[in-house]
Amino acid sequence: MHRLSDFIDCDFAISDSSCSYWYEGRCPESGDRLRLPRTSMSEAIAHGLMQHLANNDCYSSEGKMYGILLVEFSNGEQRVLKAFSGLLNGCSVVEGWVPPIPGREEVALEEARTLAQLDAIKQEIITLKQLTERQHYETLFDEFEQQLQTMSDRHRHCKHQRQEKRQQICNTLTPKALTIALEQLDEESRQQKIERRQLKRQQNAVLQPLQQLIAATDVRISELKQQRKALSCQLQAQMHASYSLTNFSGRSRSLQQLMSGGFPTGTGDCCAPKLLHYAATHNLKPLAMAEFWWGASSVNQNKIQGEFYGACAERCQPLMGFLLSGLRRISIPNKDFHTTTPFLLSTLTHLHRSNVFDSNEKRCNFPAFSPIKAEIPIIYQDEWLIAVNKPAGLLSVPGRYRDRQDSVLSRLRHLLADGMALASVHRLDQETSGILLLARDRQTHRQLSQQFQQRQVHKVYEAILSGAVTVEQGVIDLPLWGDPENRPEQKVDWQHGKPSLTHFQVMARQGDYTRVEFTPLTGRTHQLRVHAADVRGLGVAILGDQLYGCCAVTRRLHLHARELRFKHPQLEKTLHLQANTPF
Repeated sequence: MHRLSDFIDCDFAISDSSCSYWYEGRCPESGDRLRLPRTSMSEAIAHGLMQHLANNDCYSSEGKMYGILLVEFSNGEQRVLKAFSGLLNGCSVVEGWVPPIPGREEVALEEARTLAQLDAIKQEIITLKQLTERQHYETLFDEFEQQLQTMSDRHRHCKHQRQEKRQQICNTLTPKALTIALEQLDEESRQQKIERRQLKRQQNAVLQPLQQLIAATDVRISELKQQRKALSCQLQAQMHASYSLTNFSGRSRSLQQLMSGGFPTGTGDCCAPKLLHYAATHNLKPLAMAEFWWGASSVNQNKIQGEFYGACAERCQPLMGFLLSGLRRISIPNKDFHTTTPFLLSTLTHLHRSNVFDSNEKRCNFPAFSPIKAEIPIIYQDEWLIAVNKPAGLLSVPGRYRDRQDSVLSRLRHLLADGMALASVHRLDQETSGILLLARDRQTHRQLSQQFQQRQVHKVYEAILSGAVTVEQGVIDLPLWGDPENRPEQKVDWQHGKPSLTHFQVMARQGDYTRVEFTPLTGRTHQLRVHAADVRGLGVAILGDQLYGCCAVTRRLHLHARELRFKHPQLEKTLHLQANTPF
């Protein structure tokens, strides 16, 4: 438990209670809606913790969620609790951090044994994936393909020569000599076919044993993955039967009782349940909470270092109603949460611009706090359509799984009276900010979608690239294809790729970085990101784009959909929408 001064300056305005997010759920007994805010105060405390994490390399080795809970003693004194999700460098109990939910010690021996098995499986999978025969096969395959291509080119040339010779001798040789000459040409053709078949047989003889070995190895990898999944599920089931959560009414329940319909791996190990359980069992009154991501992020996690996130829909949200039960209702002025005024929007823009990127340290300097409003800034709306300024880190539409339901579309459907009729006309990547267009009826949606499909919509993006670009302007024409084995990454593929065309113009150069304006003429997935990063394009990844090779640590992907120009399908006039670039 920490003093506030460990994270923020003593002169910080403690009375500031503006809210940017609500942790909420319904009491399982009364059905009442229970809420706990994330305030500017809790965000400031979290930023103080971020600075501590940034100064210690041990927190950068693995990406995970961290959280703080501002609590109050019965005498009114305020303190701070902090927690991490899962394990921290392999440990569940770390001094200064909230301990795990009780029950873990009951399965500690089984956990240690299972984790050892899982590690052994992981190492075997790594070894099998690094099998030297894989590289040997690829090398030999490429060599044979090159030989076959060379042979095909030679045979094609010879065939063309034979055709010309047949035309010549038909008019010059006697019938007997012509028969002999034509037979010689046919024999040459037969010999070349035999030559090709022999090379193919040689290729099969060399590669087939390697193929069989690799196939057997892949089967073994699949078996190991299934074994790993079964062990993980077994351990989680044992742990969840032992885990016991307590709420502010003093009631305790196991995870299995609270989520009888099943629960995903990691339920109960997140920051929010750990923090709220600890506060409830130590008679501490929670005032505000904040959770954020720190460290590297895998493609599947899709998290941005230093960004705040709400309760995950799959693991934490189902527990919130029980955990908050018994908590006195917290009142936050409605104007701080439910209203998006021009003043608030300008303040938000100012805060985004204050996230100055230090090119020497390769990291961001955080402001005192950076509220993220739960509502979406609206750029334009009428009875047929609505355009919003999507923040970075928020999905355009809900994802397939329960933990990816928070999106622009789902929020607007909740906030607007006619929200359930909304449909997104196009999409922006989760990491991209900027203008997103939605239709309020089917006819408008169909008409706007046709404009996008027929490339009648003018789009302008702004980006900062993580290096120097030598050319001033130009066109990038590289076909893109999404490899189903390596989603969501896209790559240049001349055989399978779809045509993708982008105009670019350098706007400014800032030290080692380049500010660029992109005008895409097609709308492929990750088009601008690949066209920027690929060596056949600009050869420089967009700042913050870890998926395509940017190693700099930043708080977001520096790509913004700045302008959108299209014909209003009902008003029959051209709309030119703009959203200021927030970096």
